[in-house]
Amino acid sequence: MAISKTYDPSESEDKWYKIWTDQGLFNSEPDDRESYTVVIPPPNVTGVLHMGHMLNNTIQDVLVRRARMFGKNACWVPGTDHASIATEAKVVQKLRADGIKKGDLSREEFLEHAWEWTHKHGGVILSQLKKLGASCDWNRTNFTMNDNYYKSVINVFCDLHQKGLIYRGERMINWDPQAKTALSDEEVFYKEVNSKLFYLRYKIEGSDDEWVNIATTRPETILGDTAICINPEDERYISLKGKRAIVPLINRSIPIIFDDYVDMEFGTGCLKITPAHDPNDYELGKKHQLEVINILDSSGCLNKNAKLFVGQDRFDVRKSIADELDSSGYLIRIEDHINKIGFSERTDAIIEPRLSLQWFCSMEKLSIPALENVINDTVQFHPPKFKNTYRHWVENIRDWCISRQLWWGHQIPVWYKDEEIYCGKNPPTEEGWVQDEDVLDTWFSSWIWPLATLGWPNKTKDLDRFYPTQDLVTGPDIIFFWVARMIMAGLYFKDEIPFSNVYFTSIIRDEHGKKMSKSLGNSPDPIELFEQYGVDAVRVSILMIAPQGTDVLFSIDRLEQGRNFMNKTWNACRFLQMNISENGIPDIDIDHKKIDLPEQWILSRLEKMVRDYNYHLDRFRFNEAAKSLYDFTWNDFCDWYVEIAKLSFYGKDLQRADTARSVSIKCLQTILKLLHPYAP
Repeated sequence: MAISKTYDPSESEDKWYKIWTDQGLFNSEPDDRESYTVVIPPPNVTGVLHMGHMLNNTIQDVLVRRARMFGKNACWVPGTDHASIATEAKVVQKLRADGIKKGDLSREEFLEHAWEWTHKHGGVILSQLKKLGASCDWNRTNFTMNDNYYKSVINVFCDLHQKGLIYRGERMINWDPQAKTALSDEEVFYKEVNSKLFYLRYKIEGSDDEWVNIATTRPETILGDTAICINPEDERYISLKGKRAIVPLINRSIPIIFDDYVDMEFGTGCLKITPAHDPNDYELGKKHQLEVINILDSSGCLNKNAKLFVGQDRFDVRKSIADELDSSGYLIRIEDHINKIGFSERTDAIIEPRLSLQWFCSMEKLSIPALENVINDTVQFHPPKFKNTYRHWVENIRDWCISRQLWWGHQIPVWYKDEEIYCGKNPPTEEGWVQDEDVLDTWFSSWIWPLATLGWPNKTKDLDRFYPTQDLVTGPDIIFFWVARMIMAGLYFKDEIPFSNVYFTSIIRDEHGKKMSKSLGNSPDPIELFEQYGVDAVRVSILMIAPQGTDVLFSIDRLEQGRNFMNKTWNACRFLQMNISENGIPDIDIDHKKIDLPEQWILSRLEKMVRDYNYHLDRFRFNEAAKSLYDFTWNDFCDWYVEIAKLSFYGKDLQRADTARSVSIKCLQTILKLLHPYAP
């Protein structure tokens, strides 16, 4: 069959992908071959393919396809995450558009809407991964809310609860006023923002002319103040020992306490203490047995404990109270100030520290072996620089807040009846028990992803053959959310590491160095790129500019290199096909001693390229391997050897012509094999 003059990706991609899947070429069943397992970092069920997904999944596909070529039983497990906060927000938004309030629905009614939305809109990204050419075993597609997966999650909770590693307690947590749920420390990211520093004065109780000055970025929280704290070494304020101050506007008397926690150099050296709304203040409050006054409700509005501005949003109150403090003579001055503010990773709302009764997972016992196995390279990080980041986090780890005040997710398997508490995989049979309203943190389900997708806690052939997995490809932004916790879960529940290698992908940035995002308008739609350039060209181009441990500076122009490479390879195939006789390729034993110098040269270059290619891929240097193949194909083979071989093809020496054809075909077959994982 003649090859068409120009390469048209649209004629190849869908056609061959359908043939591969129809023939079950990606399916994996346990057998005696060496296994090679990769689990996909499950994208949110609400997600669509973006540039980061494309890079991540292309790298996984390269690893999996290469493993198949080595004869391994390659098992690539796909699936999606239910994404509690993100999905619930989408459902609430959809209901609101339909004129329905979440508060007007029962839990069961809301979940019906959530499942309906998920079935309709979820999983789009999986079909887009097929367009990318991802060779997942689609028969294994999982979802963290599937029945069997749900049972695995509940099993984990009950087991850890029984062993005392899960407990319930009142602690200072991060609160998302928009989603109205608790967040773990890892779900809060900090941004530097332009803020204001308000200098206020508090009257000393029993005095007409004695004042103490403080500086705060949150004047609205003075309504919850229960002390003023000063460093005992600060000689400026020795006279205030044993005295009390009066909170402005509400005239509450509070003690002046002394503690070396206070930085004498910041602000005035005097710190207002609001134990209910600052984690450090909370610890000082416990130490000095201070009153705790919560002045904010779940939506970030002031409650009746504030006495003033009740029902108003915290940021509206900040402006109003500043005006009132000024008119009442308590405001000294306002300065511009840059400080770090915590934002919700999911909703981008400014988080509020809040004292709350939540469920926690104790991390000390889980974290020690997880640290040891990374530091000693039982689990290897690529690039290794992330070991230091990992180590710092694990060594300073705090207990994990695992409860979320949502309805979409794995409902906590705990029931209450008066003062009794029951935890179990099945509900209590007696009447009168009420189940905990909260659901588990999304990451509490995904930390067992390599286990649960293979059937754990049941003893299955899949689990026996495909666990532990070999390589994990993920972004460095979820090293704590996911990677660290999977290592903890694997070691605790299976006494095995869940994977041997973790490859951290680069962050894709635009040509100006800005991180790509749809909100900034600098992130192209990968599907549109596929349609314009072809999937293979996009895959090759991205991996050629993605060095290990360094961010990718991407521009559309870079895709021309990949497209040109695909066309160059296509043309080389077409040229050789046109120069093969009807009798096919001659069967010639290529002996270096018996062939001419051009053939010796190109075969030596071919052997070196193959060595370099495998050397780099064995070390997760995807760009270097691609460049080795690219340079050989374009320069050594196409630009040099094929041009030289033409003299043999069209010459009178038939033996030499057959040798040149055989060498050319050997080179081209090798090129196509090595190109396959990148450009299938």
